[in-house]
Amino acid sequence: MSRRALGGLVATIRAADGARAAVGGWRLRPASTSDVVQRSWLRRGGALTGHLRGLGRVTVDVLDERVDGAMPDEAAALHTVSGAPVWMRAVALRVDGEALVVARSVTPLAASHGVWLSMRRLGSRPLADLLYHDHGVSRTRLASSVILPGHPLYRLAAALPAPDDAPASARTFAPSQLPRRLLARRSVFARKGVPLLIAECFLPALWRRPDARDGGLVFPYRC
Repeated sequence: MSRRALGGLVATIRAADGARAAVGGWRLRPASTSDVVQRSWLRRGGALTGHLRGLGRVTVDVLDERVDGAMPDEAAALHTVSGAPVWMRAVALRVDGEALVVARSVTPLAASHGVWLSMRRLGSRPLADLLYHDHGVSRTRLASSVILPGHPLYRLAAALPAPDDAPASARTFAPSQLPRRLLARRSVFARKGVPLLIAECFLPALWRRPDARDGGLVFPYRC
């Protein structure tokens, strides 16, 4: 294949990748309203739990695990139809007890009894334990989005316990206590061609931490 033809093929693949990511507001480039530190967290590859461990002790709180219906933007990423049955796992990632990220992972329901059966058996272990030690798993480029009230990730954030020093009457976040716009990223992992979508939403507490500000170090788009 000539260099020109190869370049055209790569451009076509990237355009298709970008078109799929753009469904539901997910795009390969972070929103222009995000600052340099936020963009670095949205772009950095590898396991998010690994990066969070640089800030302190990471724990995983399982918020929900059950059969659910694929959201329209999830269905596009999973190559299925909206409302198709999926196995859903929702967690909060905490550093030294403080929730910094909420995440929602989905795979076709049949896959949770087959290729991704191990997803049902994780308990409080992070999904990274499955994904980054298996050379048979591939990953798409990271896409990011602005999450608004009504989105499942926003609802997860709104239902999280407030800081320990909050009064008992305010132990959960009301939507009015959260910014209207939250930043999130997602990518699709595949094993034997079967997809597993992981979407991670960053909470305001992360941006308030001085140790989360890395001097504007920007990680590459590719994972």
